[in-house]
Amino acid sequence: MSDHQPAPPTRSGGPHSGTAAVAAVADHGDGSAAVGTTRRRRLARLIVLAAAVAGLAVIGLRGRLPAPRDVLDALTGAGYGWILLAALLQAASIGAFAHQQRRLLHSLGVHLRRGRAFAIILAGTALSISLPAGPALSTAFTIRQYERAGATREVAAASAIVSGLASIGGLALLYVGGGVAIVAGSPTALLNWRPLAVVVGLAALTAAVVLAGRRYSRRPPAGGSGRSGGRARRYMRTVLTSARKGWRAGAGLRTVDWAAALAYATVKWLADLLCLIAVARGLDLPVGVAALAGIYLSVQIVRQVPLTPGGVGVVETALVAGLTAAGATGIGAAAAVLLYRLLSCWLIIPVGGLAALMLRRDPRA
Repeated sequence: MSDHQPAPPTRSGGPHSGTAAVAAVADHGDGSAAVGTTRRRRLARLIVLAAAVAGLAVIGLRGRLPAPRDVLDALTGAGYGWILLAALLQAASIGAFAHQQRRLLHSLGVHLRRGRAFAIILAGTALSISLPAGPALSTAFTIRQYERAGATREVAAASAIVSGLASIGGLALLYVGGGVAIVAGSPTALLNWRPLAVVVGLAALTAAVVLAGRRYSRRPPAGGSGRSGGRARRYMRTVLTSARKGWRAGAGLRTVDWAAALAYATVKWLADLLCLIAVARGLDLPVGVAALAGIYLSVQIVRQVPLTPGGVGVVETALVAGLTAAGATGIGAAAAVLLYRLLSCWLIIPVGGLAALMLRRDPRA
């Protein structure tokens, strides 16, 4: 399950996070006073957040894992060629997301360097998976970084919105592909029509939103003063106006740009799925590829319930339960989940923190 969301767009960000981010960015300044103190505070917060995430993982998995020594023995016996492949696949997943953002911004008239795009995605993903309400905060952070790189607020918000829709579409394509594979292997699977109905519904909803947005983008902007009404009303008007402008910018993209965003999103999800499969192969789990894909896609539904930042504890428990139900031993399942989450989630937090520090440099330097 991919945790790279700028969310949108973090890897798991949704289409609604762009609007919240526009409002969040509107209230943040770039204050220059006490820079050294601010950096120390941010570093301290990063350390505290990392400790909190580790604590949540321990709490969520207590009593559900075998003895640590047994898990360590399983890890030491892993096929490290497969584990290296898993790490490369996870890097490819992040890379697909970064390239998607660069392509979207380029289509909207903004040039973003490759290294800075990777740094923004890593830092935004670290925020998304380590904080309560992480996806919204991650998107706000991402939008502000795009603004620093030369994008207008509307263009930055448009990138977040389009990325979120493409992420949903990419995941839906994986569900469709998995469904077709299952039906091809067992035609009686058509009798279980509910998962297919969910996929069709998601795809139809995404297509309807895109088509409606493209039609809406041709209408002239609504008038009206932004100074009337109370503070809350003015705030909501600012949010809606910014979101409308961002949506207009995104809906004006060419069809080929939407197709490219969808393709990159699909590669992002697929690489993350293949990372889990490579880890399972490295530990020689007796679980087939189809079963692993089914477990992965099922966990994507579970992780949408924001019980903990990044699904820590919840995702691990669901994966261990799915793998053991599919025939893996408790020790093997625990080792596979620990390795997979280490590559796809936990390592991103410190790396993303370092990337955030790098982003403090002038993007034009």
